[in-house]
Amino acid sequence: MQTAQETALLVVEWARDGRFEEIAALFAPPLRAALSAQTLRAAWLAETAGTGSVTDLGEPSCETLRPDLIRVSVPVICERGEFTAVMSVDSAGLLNGLRLAPPACEPWAPPSYALPDAFEEHDVTVGAGALAVSGTVTVPRGDGPWPGVVLLSGGGPFDRDATSGPNKPLKDIAWGLASRGVAVLRHDKVTFTHAAEVAAADDFTMTREYVPHAVAAVRLLQEEPRVDSARVFVAGHSMGGKVAPRVAEAEPSVAGVVILAGDAEPMHRAAVRVVGHLAALAPGPHSEAALAEITRQAAVVETSLSTGTPRADLPFGLPASYWLDLSSYDPVATAAGLDKPLLILQGGRDYQVTVADDLSLWREGLAGRPDVTIRIHEADDHLFFPGTGPSTPAGYAAPQHVDAAVIADVAAWLEGATHSAVDDPDRP
Repeated sequence: MQTAQETALLVVEWARDGRFEEIAALFAPPLRAALSAQTLRAAWLAETAGTGSVTDLGEPSCETLRPDLIRVSVPVICERGEFTAVMSVDSAGLLNGLRLAPPACEPWAPPSYALPDAFEEHDVTVGAGALAVSGTVTVPRGDGPWPGVVLLSGGGPFDRDATSGPNKPLKDIAWGLASRGVAVLRHDKVTFTHAAEVAAADDFTMTREYVPHAVAAVRLLQEEPRVDSARVFVAGHSMGGKVAPRVAEAEPSVAGVVILAGDAEPMHRAAVRVVGHLAALAPGPHSEAALAEITRQAAVVETSLSTGTPRADLPFGLPASYWLDLSSYDPVATAAGLDKPLLILQGGRDYQVTVADDLSLWREGLAGRPDVTIRIHEADDHLFFPGTGPSTPAGYAAPQHVDAAVIADVAAWLEGATHSAVDDPDRP
């Protein structure tokens, strides 16, 4: 029987050669419920689009998690960089976990605009029962009462900081806003804390992924003694921005909504566009196969989606219930129906949520609303990291911080959110 190291090396070699169905055959049941061969193919394409083709494999390292489970990390060396394939291999040689991670890097350091002496933090439990999650409240020092913001991260199993390689964009935002007199609550997602339970649920939806915990977080922040309960807002990034209007609809006490690179284009269409972009960065048969598969799955969502549609026929291995919920939700129309101020921020270099495909829909649907403010930060990518040139997945791997101008925009808007805010057509 193969050792855990040999299994891990074989998995990476198969991924390099595009043999993702063979990798999926090694998945233990919990991982099979959470990850499909098609999703793994897309993740591999996204990683190698930035780093280039695999040129070599480094020496694997092992860590015993329990007597029957070993974690193996395999360095993957590529033309323009490297990453690490991390796997948990059980005693039967099956994969219980698999992820692609940046190489080891320096610990996160606070951005220059964060003033740690200006605030304090404490942990909280968000939600109740078996699916409760942990969170952190960051409160400015002083009596207040301070305005508050609940942060929502993008789609996927993110922790409270939206950790991505060496970067923690939601922690950047929390510390930046708290340094400017805003209390912030951020929390781990249910897909992060309870991944196995969520993956096994065939009735899981975007609403269940976000709304119950977001509403609970709003109410927790309103109970903080130094927070003004009448001025608690919701700020969501990416899919968190998409769903933020639904949170405000579900919890009428929300004072307003901040949408940071929130997608408005239907997600199955956006998936084809993004995978096509990545395929163009790393052309070849594997990229063509990934694009063909996501195009096929998106067509199922578009034309024949029903409660009985198998996960294998749908993008990202998400159940039919998830896609039906998405299909029934119009974020722009929901935002237009809110009697609350909105701030919408967009990165000009963002290839995932774009000015042309997404911001145009927000602009059109919210036109004429004097309480809607829209700003484009031209130099920023999807995570609002400033830079130059076209954005690529590799750009997320370098240690960076959310643009200080974004923190300033949000803080200033919160300060004046009770007044009319007009979208300035002369400002990009």
